[in-house]
Amino acid sequence: MRTPAVLRHYSASDVEAALDYPRLIEALGEAFRRGGEAMPVRQSYEVGLAGQPSHLLTMPAWERGKALGVKLVTAFPQNASRGLGAISSIYVLFDGETGQPRALVDGEALTNRRTAAASALASRYLSRPDSRTLLLVGTGHVAAHLPAAHRAVRPIDKVLIWGRHPQRALALAGALARQGFDATPVTDLPAALAQADIVSCATTSREPLVMGRDLKPGTHLDLVGAFTPQMRESDDEALARSRVFVDTYAGALAEAGDLLQPIKSGRWQADAICGDLQELTGGAKPGRLTEDEITLFKSVGAAIEDLAAATLLAGEPTPEMARAAS
Repeated sequence: MRTPAVLRHYSASDVEAALDYPRLIEALGEAFRRGGEAMPVRQSYEVGLAGQPSHLLTMPAWERGKALGVKLVTAFPQNASRGLGAISSIYVLFDGETGQPRALVDGEALTNRRTAAASALASRYLSRPDSRTLLLVGTGHVAAHLPAAHRAVRPIDKVLIWGRHPQRALALAGALARQGFDATPVTDLPAALAQADIVSCATTSREPLVMGRDLKPGTHLDLVGAFTPQMRESDDEALARSRVFVDTYAGALAEAGDLLQPIKSGRWQADAICGDLQELTGGAKPGRLTEDEITLFKSVGAAIEDLAAATLLAGEPTPEMARAAS
């Protein structure tokens, strides 16, 4: 008889300690290379009270016979009045052979790391190998993870940080300096774009922040935020000047406002997408072709990334387990 799976709990600190970027990037790359059956696009359900719209989001993924999991996310905007965060999430990992639960994982920490790792995975194929200067547009939790992830695949040593709130940019610069980066807050976004080799955006903006006219030849534009059709971080010219790639076709064409808004206006077409992460990692589509071209990667998040990260994590002991074994 098969022994029931042991249910482990991984806190945010467990996730941060166990999922180093080099191994996580490789795990995501292998998951995309394997391909397999298409996973469902994120589902959203309205679950709030009258006059207080709130949402439950589900992101399931599976690899038959090995593992399956689902991320559960709640968005309750009214929590601000209660002194609580608007977004909460948890990931549940199950054994793929028995269906027994294996792990409960802090959803925000898992999302932050796998999102940054997916950007770095794309950068491996799309940015110039000599990219050294990264411009962060945004100062939130995901933005804070992006420099370390990109440094795992490119020799990033200088980070410029632009945000709507200068004090947050200054605080993030201090945190990145403690990680060994030459980190500087900036207020002139067009001037910073002219210096950057990689531009990584992680915001919830509903208006374009990065203008195509300001991108220098050879730039790689990494669009991580703007995960609904109503949001966008780049303008139409940025798409027109770029070779465009996505994490998954289904997700990007259902949720990415950076693509859907110019498609709706007739300024851009979906068939201009040059490839997704499965095609890049599997070699079916080429990445960067020349030193001077501008590349653009748009991600909205894929459930297969959560599954790959959680599966990798479940092979690591928690600190409590390590102490018990010692």
